[in-house]
Amino acid sequence: MLPREGGTLSTPSQNQTEEAVTMAEAGQQKARKPRNVYNCNFRSAGRLSNEDARALTRIHEGFAQQVSSALDAYLGTSFEVKLDALDQLSIKDHIDSLPAHCYVVPFCSNSMFVEFDNELAFPIIDLLLGGSGDSRDPDRDLSEIEEEIMQDIVLLIWRQAAIAWRMPDLSLSAGPRIKAADMHQAFAMNEKATVFRFVVQLGSATGAFRLVLSAESVNTLLKQIRLDQPQRKSRVWSFPMPPLRERILDCDVEITAELPGLKVPVRDLIALQPGSVLKLHAPIRNPGMLTAGGHELFEAAPVRIGSQRAAQLGQWVRPLDRERR
Repeated sequence: MLPREGGTLSTPSQNQTEEAVTMAEAGQQKARKPRNVYNCNFRSAGRLSNEDARALTRIHEGFAQQVSSALDAYLGTSFEVKLDALDQLSIKDHIDSLPAHCYVVPFCSNSMFVEFDNELAFPIIDLLLGGSGDSRDPDRDLSEIEEEIMQDIVLLIWRQAAIAWRMPDLSLSAGPRIKAADMHQAFAMNEKATVFRFVVQLGSATGAFRLVLSAESVNTLLKQIRLDQPQRKSRVWSFPMPPLRERILDCDVEITAELPGLKVPVRDLIALQPGSVLKLHAPIRNPGMLTAGGHELFEAAPVRIGSQRAAQLGQWVRPLDRERR
């Protein structure tokens, strides 16, 4: 009932009542937030997001460079290590994809693993024993002595992982070697393993090793990455040292272009003054010699390139010819 002028009362019409109810319902619908309903895909549960995958890829690309430098220094030869793939798959599928002979070492209470293919392990062992690094025997497994040698290599890689992950409290103690088929005991039935595969080029030998992490380990690593992200904006990046071979190639070596074996009388030397011309008594056709660090390398003749002096190289001086000289 609504008051009206003149003191009498009037009842609202049906149209007015319906309009009021409609306005009230419209106001309630605006106040409600829209709900988005999606179908659940159980196969994608536990998968890495694109952002997390990019963060893990970035860190492990740097880790690959660190391992390359560490192996260079440890073995004294050129190594090239690259991140080849980042995969998430069931532990059963991962075990089925491994070669027949594989060196597997667990860390952190069997929640993280380092896997070495024997086609990479044998060349490394051969180098450490004084060989050329060409040893390959994919049809047999490692002996006990070879396993002990590989323990130091695996620990070296694991230390680099602790540095790359910025987890100084990470346990560096390795468990005993296990068979690849026993890895499923460390994972839940439907748990997905995160596998980082690295390809290694060692001379003419090529092989791979892998880091295998459980879901809990990956979550811990991602939390550490997120904690570290605000600090990265103001951090001065320190890039890993280039491989030993690259550092050697950047060194400067003193070279000399000379005419070896010439003799002049002492009388001519005493008579020398600024502007004098010293006769060397050597035919013009006789080549000079280019030496580096005191070692003769090539026959050489003086030439000019524009306003710069240069040496045109002739025959290479063989090691036997150097000894005779």
